[in-house]
Amino acid sequence: MKCLIIDDEPLAVELLEDFVSKVPTLDLVAVCSNAVEATTVLQKREVDLIFSDIEMPDFSGIEFIKSLDVKPLFIFTTAYSHYAVEGFNLNAVDYLVKPIPFHRFLKAVNRAQELFLLKREDILPTIKTHDMPDFIFVKSDYENIKLNFEDIKYFEGLKDYIKIFSTSHKPILTLSNFKNIEEKLPKKTFIRVHRSYIVSLKYIHSVQRNRILIDGVRIPIGQNYKDEFLKKIGGA
Repeated sequence: MKCLIIDDEPLAVELLEDFVSKVPTLDLVAVCSNAVEATTVLQKREVDLIFSDIEMPDFSGIEFIKSLDVKPLFIFTTAYSHYAVEGFNLNAVDYLVKPIPFHRFLKAVNRAQELFLLKREDILPTIKTHDMPDFIFVKSDYENIKLNFEDIKYFEGLKDYIKIFSTSHKPILTLSNFKNIEEKLPKKTFIRVHRSYIVSLKYIHSVQRNRILIDGVRIPIGQNYKDEFLKKIGGA
């Protein structure tokens, strides 16, 4: 894969160049200190994978990726973990927090390699909106209420009931269990983080050690769910 490094920190660039040189499937096309330089490179060279820092002068890595009409595969490399959710929402292959150990770099590259091969062979599945429901019906009192997945913030378990918090309704109480709810939720968007909580990645404001912040509410991350959650947001 032809790759591009974007970072304004010389030591970070040196480390990434060393890592890239150790992976036979990677071919380093260029190194840029900012997103403007990278834009010029992309106009002239073919790039399959981008390693991009996030906090850079004038033009952040996130803004750079958003500006691309055609996006190569990309991996964010940054010292700040609080960008992880936004990186996930942009469909980053992975999110590496500095200082980056080689085993995490290699794991991210392997993910990118798998996606690259699938795309090249035209077998990467395309999921169309109409192929899957974008809502769920839940029974509350004497009615079935329709909730769009994009509006749901999180679920809280209360013994035999589940309380659902969303943008479109006041909290809804439904007689159900997490097993039934989880089967109906898109795994790309929702994840169970505690025996009593399922959250939407879209509405996470920040991750603070062993808790998540959504609308000022502190939601605990259970020890049994922590590894999977961190893996999902690229923080493992």
